[in-house]
Amino acid sequence: MKKLFATKIAFSAITAALVITSCNKSPYPGYELSENGVYAKFYTQTNTDLKAKEGDVVKLYMAYKNNKDSVLFDSKMNKNNGSEFIEFPLTKSSFKGSFEDALSMMSIGDSASFIISADSVYMKTFGAKEVPPYIEKGSMLNFVVKLIKITAKADAEKERNEIMKEQKALAEIRSNEETKIFADYIASNKITAKPTQSGLYYIEKTKGNGSKPPIGSTVKVNYTGRLINGKIFDTSIEATAKQANLYDKRRPYEPIEFPLGTGKVIKGWDEGISLMSVGSKGQLIIPSNMAYGEQGAGEFIPPFSSLIFDVELVSFQ
Repeated sequence: MKKLFATKIAFSAITAALVITSCNKSPYPGYELSENGVYAKFYTQTNTDLKAKEGDVVKLYMAYKNNKDSVLFDSKMNKNNGSEFIEFPLTKSSFKGSFEDALSMMSIGDSASFIISADSVYMKTFGAKEVPPYIEKGSMLNFVVKLIKITAKADAEKERNEIMKEQKALAEIRSNEETKIFADYIASNKITAKPTQSGLYYIEKTKGNGSKPPIGSTVKVNYTGRLINGKIFDTSIEATAKQANLYDKRRPYEPIEFPLGTGKVIKGWDEGISLMSVGSKGQLIIPSNMAYGEQGAGEFIPPFSSLIFDVELVSFQ
């Protein structure tokens, strides 16, 4: 009797194991299908209770590639923030088996690989209208992730508010500094030209011929832009770019072309170029509120930067 009972228990255990194996059956070797629909393979798994929830901010290393093994994104190569990690709030799952579902399985220090539907990622997670041509329809993406940090939603909001407060205070300091620096520049360079109502200065160096370009006309302009401390940040002239160590062989060095007065360039340009005639060469001294303001522009133009442009109106139509 005991022997029969033991046999029944063993048979039940084997049956249960077969059922579990059947449920977790995966077409991808080494990957297991989780309950939330994600095919996952963990390289490091700490198994702690602390997992990211909707609204928490996650910091992670991430890369993903298509089914042809082509890397589509790698945060180590991310030039936007200069860090090998990316940070963002975890949103609600966009579909069963989503990348959000994958992240919700991870603890700090975990590293894993996930196989997720490419169609669903682009159409539902990314919100694309169609799947890109380099993604085969019905294929899968392979995500590799290492979770570095989880910041609770409330803590993330508190940090964000503190950063905004600091930025506001710093912006006020920079704004006050700009006013003084701008006035000092005008005085020390003995500029006698009168500013326009907006605060823009236009100093004519070479007189042009003919009429001035009307609003809406397409103008061609050669330029060199510098900060008020003299550092050049951009130019349309190849020789100047080389001299300033800004030369980029991928870009053409030729006059910039744009419709005047339509907001395609900074306000200081729209106003300043309208004061010139063809062949005119001059200098625009532009306060930051007519340039890039409190945001600045990229790594070269800090917030509240007054700018100086040497400009030439080549032509207009």
